[in-house]
Amino acid sequence: MDKKNVRDVDVSGKRVLVRVDFNVPINNGVVTDDSRIRAALPTIEYLINQGAKVILMSHLGRPKGPEDKYRLDPVAQELTDLLGKEVEKADEVVGPKVKEAVDKMKPGDVLLLENLRFNEGEKKNDPEFAKELASLADIYVDDAFGASHRAHASVAGVARYIPAVAGFLLEKEVDTLTSTLENPKRPFIAILGGSKVSDKIGVIDKLLDIVDALLIGGGMCFTFLKAQGYSIGKSLLEEDKIDYCRETIKKAEGKDISLYLPADVVIAQEISPDAEARVVLVDSIPDGWMGLDIGPDTIAVYRGVINSARTIFWNGPMGVFEIDQFSRGTEEVALAVAQSGATSIVGGGDSIAALKKFQLEDRVSFISTGGGASLELIEGKKLPGVEALLDKKDP
Repeated sequence: MDKKNVRDVDVSGKRVLVRVDFNVPINNGVVTDDSRIRAALPTIEYLINQGAKVILMSHLGRPKGPEDKYRLDPVAQELTDLLGKEVEKADEVVGPKVKEAVDKMKPGDVLLLENLRFNEGEKKNDPEFAKELASLADIYVDDAFGASHRAHASVAGVARYIPAVAGFLLEKEVDTLTSTLENPKRPFIAILGGSKVSDKIGVIDKLLDIVDALLIGGGMCFTFLKAQGYSIGKSLLEEDKIDYCRETIKKAEGKDISLYLPADVVIAQEISPDAEARVVLVDSIPDGWMGLDIGPDTIAVYRGVINSARTIFWNGPMGVFEIDQFSRGTEEVALAVAQSGATSIVGGGDSIAALKKFQLEDRVSFISTGGGASLELIEGKKLPGVEALLDKKDP
């Protein structure tokens, strides 16, 4: 990464504003998955040890203005427990009370601001809001890779007013994803799932320039199957992407890239734990039925391809894995990735949730904390949060 990181600046005694991604699940006032908080600990602990005054900011959910259920108090408690030291929580994002709390901070103290999205200036990248945030600190550190593809006030706006550098997590994410794509060990395979082709067009186009094989599952596979002339019942379909899928299949053939689609699928008439499920070949999906997972023959083929790989990129589940009878495809693919011995990168919230469900998160090489950001980076897009940081060559 050609951007300065937190080691490149003197933070001792300085007020350091850190954008983190603490958009975590909370149930009954308790954080139920602290992975994203843990991922930010190396940067936070480094700043504490260097004697910085650490001011953290994050969004949580999609509130419409201040809403109690989206307050960050449970996050502050979780972070207090993880750090083993008190994290003070501000009840506002900016304003006189926040400035007063910052003024009272001593080196090594940690303050968490309230949910950024309580202020409408955040998503609008409002210069005045960004300036208010920047006024709280001497240095800005971006460690929220999961938000780095958004040109929001706390991500890109603040960097216009104070020196901006990368945190360790952001640096690791960018370095890992870019280096893997630039010089992968081969065979390099990509596994794409999830519901929509439209979410992954840029990624598919980019991957077809660098992979040796592409495995497709999840709801998006049915638009590809429709493009091949199959009847898909009431399976998920993006009618306006059929031509794109047809062209993608031809493009893969022209580049001698193996593009794998399911040969059989698990179908049901509704998405329900109690639904009757059947396994059928993809040319035998009845009207009124929908595909909700890849079938056993497809699993066997996909496992074989995965086992031959030396580099794997996986984004998106193979089916409705949250329901047990439609989870086998995702579980078997996750297990194959874990057992492959390949360098494996997994991104996307659903893929990570699947790894956790099947207790495999410790058996892959790298889990990206940013679904949308990782896909945009792979596409070759510039990420606003990264572009805003100081270059290594800057004084």
